[in-house]
Amino acid sequence: MANLVDALATFAGKRVLITGDTGFKGSWLSLWLHQQGATVYGYALPPEGPNSHFSLLKLETLIEHEDGDIRDMEHLHTYFEDVQPQFVFHLAAQALVRRSYREPKETFDTNVGGSINVLECVRLTSSVQSLVYITSDKCYRNREIDIGYSEDDELGGHDPYSASKAGAEMAFAAYNESFFKNRPNFGAASARAGNVIGGGDWSEDRIIPDCIRALKSNEPIVLRHPDATRPWQHVLEPLSGYITLADRLIRDPEMASGSWNFGPPESAVHSVEDLARECIKVWGSGTVSVEPDSEQLHEATLLKLNCAKARKLLQWSPRWDWATTIGEAVSWYRSVIDGQSVTEIGSAQLKKYEETTNG
Repeated sequence: MANLVDALATFAGKRVLITGDTGFKGSWLSLWLHQQGATVYGYALPPEGPNSHFSLLKLETLIEHEDGDIRDMEHLHTYFEDVQPQFVFHLAAQALVRRSYREPKETFDTNVGGSINVLECVRLTSSVQSLVYITSDKCYRNREIDIGYSEDDELGGHDPYSASKAGAEMAFAAYNESFFKNRPNFGAASARAGNVIGGGDWSEDRIIPDCIRALKSNEPIVLRHPDATRPWQHVLEPLSGYITLADRLIRDPEMASGSWNFGPPESAVHSVEDLARECIKVWGSGTVSVEPDSEQLHEATLLKLNCAKARKLLQWSPRWDWATTIGEAVSWYRSVIDGQSVTEIGSAQLKKYEETTNG
């Protein structure tokens, strides 16, 4: 079975299209594959401000980026035709739960309608050999049970974001069965990852950015749901899974097609308060304050993933433990605040991750 290093080598000289390259995960994936010698093409909305990870990396000078909205089918299809990609990673999304309450239609239009546009473009583009279609661990109908959800568990969603991701998964399944399953020299898979953390995320209502903003300002870290648990993992963990999966879709499409979970061991799930206090420990100072959610919006309390399938069939498993995950995330922000090169910091973390043995 190919390991991560072998999988990364597959991308040298290949044309790779990444939707959502201006986002948190997309910018890390773009940098990683660019450094492996891939010709990376990005399609996404413009980055949100000069402090976005995409902007700080100056990724527009390293990859071929096109400003575009996945809801614009004509523009997206033209870009696919121009690029003729061999690999496609679909990450573009409205990715925030609380924003989905404020903008439910935009969330469904983007996460369902936009994702269907991507599927249709892949269907119409014969050059594509491998599609990794990223959704979310929140696509599962959450029953608040203390066991991890497996790939064949029921889909659903209480809030607009979760429901939109379940809808995106259903669209993928339909396209996979109707068009992709018997397409020669092609494999398609959906990927569902746990909550990702790491340097470069400045999004609203995300725990690590909120922690860093509070710590930098010497203010308390305010928590809405301190006891909520999540399958936290460093951003490089699921990205390594996507890369391994994309490579396997080329090598063995029949086995690799379908849906896959990527997350930490079920025993390694931690609460929001655990994460905040670990950030304080790494930073060296800080306090925590609990303020109940005044809007009383529904958010899952308990969520775990069963990743046995990826461990067994892809030989994928997390490389960084809890302390390393938080340490690498917080140190990225500290280094950036101290004026170090974002590209150098990212390259060093990528190298450290590649050299770490699977746990």
